[in-house]
Amino acid sequence: MNLHIFVSQLWEDMELNHLAKYGAITAATVISLAVLKKWIAGGICYSCVRLNGKTVVITGANTGIGRETAQDMAKRGARVVMACRDLLKAEKAAEEIRCTTGNGNVVVRHLDLASLISVRQFAQEYISTEDRLDILINNAGVMMCPYSLTVDGYETQFAVNHLGHFLLTVLLLDMLKKSAPSRVVNVSSIAHKGGIICFDDLNFTKTKYDSLVSYKQSKLANILFTKELALRTKDSGVSVYALHPGVINTELGRYVQKRHPVLNTLLFIPAFLLMKTPNQGAQTSIYCAVTEGLEKYSGCYFSDCQLKEPAPEAKDDTAAARLWDVSSQLVGYKKEN
Repeated sequence: MNLHIFVSQLWEDMELNHLAKYGAITAATVISLAVLKKWIAGGICYSCVRLNGKTVVITGANTGIGRETAQDMAKRGARVVMACRDLLKAEKAAEEIRCTTGNGNVVVRHLDLASLISVRQFAQEYISTEDRLDILINNAGVMMCPYSLTVDGYETQFAVNHLGHFLLTVLLLDMLKKSAPSRVVNVSSIAHKGGIICFDDLNFTKTKYDSLVSYKQSKLANILFTKELALRTKDSGVSVYALHPGVINTELGRYVQKRHPVLNTLLFIPAFLLMKTPNQGAQTSIYCAVTEGLEKYSGCYFSDCQLKEPAPEAKDDTAAARLWDVSSQLVGYKKEN
């Protein structure tokens, strides 16, 4: 064989081998990423339950998993009340939901969880204008925001993520009971692990403020509230659940992005690969809201559409009872249920 032809053939064979290897590696990578994304996506709510004639209230329903949850509830035929702080964004989202689902029974009501007056006004208006409440989904929240106090003088993360929802729920509890069987769904987070309720320093006036510590406290409070509420509503027809939605690519992380722009840029690609979409993140909220037969698990914690064990600190009966009493005092709620 001519030397030139031999060398050319050898080179082509080598190139083909390399291409074959690269192709195999690429294929394996694509398959691995697909498997990883499927695993990250987590559970899916397969329930086909219809909600015609039912009313669902969702806080923070204009964006992220709240919006996806509202979309699902509307598809099921429910009357959906979107309780939101930003009325312009909420009305835009509501109109899109009406158009895509064909359900015109989607309304917007103003609710600012950082203001106890706003919470009371929402509850008062709701009770005077609505005749039932079948599902209350406490979804709204803030994450790792800079230190600030609400108009009522409470640390923002604890106030928005817990106190506002606490007051909203107890004010609407009679209507939930009247509409029984009914459900309360509290969106918590896996971040409750390692959290502690700083009963003697809820506003971080005695210790240096750490946004992550504060966030963990508020998410732990969500689960302890769920536990105590389930105890207090036993045999009333109201069931209550807490959940971890997953790590999701939503606006909730906006404060982290602002405070650490370089880190956020470096982690964008891996974060994108490892985060759930809002629709995927909403699945456990939807699961807890509509899946039949969950009543016996009232007070429990869910993740990826499955019953999960929360951290030991979330099982503290004494802390749950104390949190109820402290929260009642802070929001000015005196009625016992």
